[in-house]
Amino acid sequence: MSWKRYQNELIVLATFVIMLGAYAYKHTQVTSQAEAVQSTQKALDELKEVIALKKVWANKKTSKKLSALQSLVPASKVKWSKKGKKVTATYTGLSSNELNKLTTKILNLPVEINLLNIEKTGSTYHVEFKCKW
Repeated sequence: MSWKRYQNELIVLATFVIMLGAYAYKHTQVTSQAEAVQSTQKALDELKEVIALKKVWANKKTSKKLSALQSLVPASKVKWSKKGKKVTATYTGLSSNELNKLTTKILNLPVEINLLNIEKTGSTYHVEFKCKW
């Protein structure tokens, strides 16, 4: 077998192999760059969320908003205890409207809810609520 006879075909084959290698390299570089951009964007989004949550949790008006829960229903239905940054509240004899108002307010507050227990007795509700911030 004479190499000179197939010299052009071998050059074309070698060029084709090099071209395929270059294409594979370029493809891996583009996909790795896209993954890097995507992971950077995800990290940036998480950082923005952490900053927003930090602002919400550091808000000085949170205790005032929590105190509004005390006056949301009549005082005879509320047993309220606030110690530092912890609140324990017990609501008894709530109607469904009062319960809806209360739970909506509780769930919209930037607090860590330790306990939220709602029990129905007849047509009234009993709510136990503990939280900290």
